[in-house]
This record gives sequence, C-alpha cells and structure tokens, in this order.
Amino acid sequence: MTVDGVLVVAGPGLAVDPELLRGLVVAEAAGLGVVGDFVVAADADEIRGLLDGVGSVGGRAVVLLPGPDPAVRALLTADGRWAGRTVHYDPQVTDPQPTGPGSVHLSGRGVWGLAWAIRHAVHRLRRPALRIAYGPDPEQWGELRLPADPPDVSAGPLPVAVLLHGGFWRSIWAADLMDALAVDLADRGYAAWNLEYRRPDRHGWPATTADVATGLAVLANLPELTGGAVPDGLLDLDRVAVFGHSAGGQLAVRLAADGGPVPVALAVSLAGVLDLAEGDRRQVGTGAVAAALGGGHDIVPQVYAASDPMARLPIGVPQLIVQGAGDDLDLIDFNRRYVAAARAAGEDPGWLEQPGDHFSVIDPAAPIWQATMTQVDRILDRVPGR
Repeated sequence: MTVDGVLVVAGPGLAVDPELLRGLVVAEAAGLGVVGDFVVAADADEIRGLLDGVGSVGGRAVVLLPGPDPAVRALLTADGRWAGRTVHYDPQVTDPQPTGPGSVHLSGRGVWGLAWAIRHAVHRLRRPALRIAYGPDPEQWGELRLPADPPDVSAGPLPVAVLLHGGFWRSIWAADLMDALAVDLADRGYAAWNLEYRRPDRHGWPATTADVATGLAVLANLPELTGGAVPDGLLDLDRVAVFGHSAGGQLAVRLAADGGPVPVALAVSLAGVLDLAEGDRRQVGTGAVAAALGGGHDIVPQVYAASDPMARLPIGVPQLIVQGAGDDLDLIDFNRRYVAAARAAGEDPGWLEQPGDHFSVIDPAAPIWQATMTQVDRILDRVPGR
C-alpha cells in the first residue's frame, strides 16, 4: 500500500514535553518519505474521532501514545477501522498489553522509542507481512515478507534471510527493529523471515534459545502451517542466511553452531555480542549478559560454554562478521578478537568493518549495509535481485 502520512496522537496526561514529540514526529516522518502530523488530544472521544477519520483514509499510519487516562487506554483493545494500522506506544515500561485486531503495542524505549513506533507503523502498512505463529505464546511468531505477491514459484526457490533482533535480550526490544531490513531483503529477492522470540528477562534463557531454534526449523513446515499461502518449493532451504543484530548476533552464531533440521548456510553477525564471558566481566549493557544467561560466567559456566560464540569456535558454518567503526568500543573489540580467534581455529570468516554506528548495520540506506549484502550475495552465489 502507498503510505503518504502518519498521524501521532498523544493522550491527556502523557508525561513528555509535547514539542519534543512534535519535532521527533516531523523528523522521523520526513526520513520515511511521508507527512507527519502530531496532535495532543483532550480526551478519549477526541482521539476516537481522529482515529475514525483515519480509518477511511487508505494511506495513513497511526501511532497512539495513550498516556495514563483509563478511557484512552481502553482504546488499545478497540476494534475500529483504524485498529489494523495503529501502533500503540508507551515510553515507560509496561506489562504486555492486549490490543485490538491487527494493532500492536510497544513500550519501554523512552522518548526515542517513538521513532521506532513510527517506523513500525509505516513499514507494516507499506509492506504488510504474513505473521505465522510457531508456538502458543504471544511472542512465538515470525513475519514473512516475499519479493512478489503472489509469489512466483516457477521462477525458482527463494533464498531465505532469517532475522534475529537485538536489544540486549530484553523484552522492550522486539522484531520491529528489523522491519526495514526485512523489506529491503524482500526487495532484493529474499524471503525475509523476521523472527520474534521470548526474551529471557520474562521467560528465561532456555526459552529464548529454544524459540530461536524452533523458529528456524519451522521454515520447513510453512506450507502446512499457512494452508498453502506459502507454496511448497518456494523457499530454498539450502540457502538460509541468518542475520543477527547486536544480541541477535550472538543468537545467530549459536544457532549456526548448534545445527538443526534446517541448516544455516551463512551466519551474519551485525554488531554482535560475540564474547559473552568478557562481556560479563566488563558489565556491558549494565549487566545484560549475566541477566540474560541467569548468572555470571563463573556461576553458570555450562550455559556460557553452550552460548558464547567465542567458546563455540570453530563454528563449522560460513560466517560474515560486520561491525560499524563508530560503535561501542567493547563491541568493536569483541568482534575483532572473535575474527582473530576464528582464524586461529582454522576458519575463515568474512570481516567487514566500515564507518557507521550501532544501527547503521541495520539501515538499508547505509553504505555498510550495502557492502554487507554484496558479500552475502557473493557467499550464497546469487545474482542480486534474483
């Protein structure tokens, strides 16, 4: 669908300066090539009127910052015509919130998180994905985006890009972080499988690792799970590249090392956390490693032995290690030492370090992402766009 605008509505009592929000909305919308409008509403009736108006407009996404008012928060579960195009966002951390059909709730990312909510609202309307559950929990799903609609099986099977988001394994960060890459990869001729998984802060480390493994393995069953919406033979399961960003980079490398019914042809770490033991010693992410794995490396050494990419060498699967030169110095160090250790273990991982920050590696417009895909296409032996 052509998206020409995004409406951001703030409910009464929201504890954020409205002019700060207005500036963020205008800047973020411009970066997405759409018009951004920001309204501070007086009450739930005004908000419903605004949203009902948007529901009759084809190309306008919606973000609602509900705030504390109970009548406004009740709109999260409403089923108006606008629900399917609405992302609800709370800057503060909240428990998972139920939503109306087709709408989404994000929380806990602060003021800057509104930018991600706007991006998600626009991407999901502009390039809708097929959401497929691989388990009973609300966080056990993947979103599939394909190059063509309907897919053309006669053109040959599609290479698959599995996307694993980061966020230091914390639940406030979710699969929407990888929306832009999923769209870009589909445009490049890949079947993009953007995977959500239970994070360890709410579910424990074993749930996270099990979900990632199941989310990869289920690729073989998508024709059955979707009732034929994904045709047999559409996905080339011999050319599966797993892309993991930040904490997802660790998950991608571990997934490749573990093996499974769907083999990983290439593991791509995008600013990955590839030395968990040292990350624990340095307290990266304010203790994120120990919090995720259930303790420090000296408390649960067996968990680190199974999970730490540095400890799993040699991996036995082709790898591409990508790192922005303007990123956190500890991540740069981890990645450089990981590549050196992999080479010492007899492997030959691709190594790409170029200008860019922590998010440049997942920005389709960034030169470092363009260089990444040049390498990925070469390794998978494919012509770009096919």
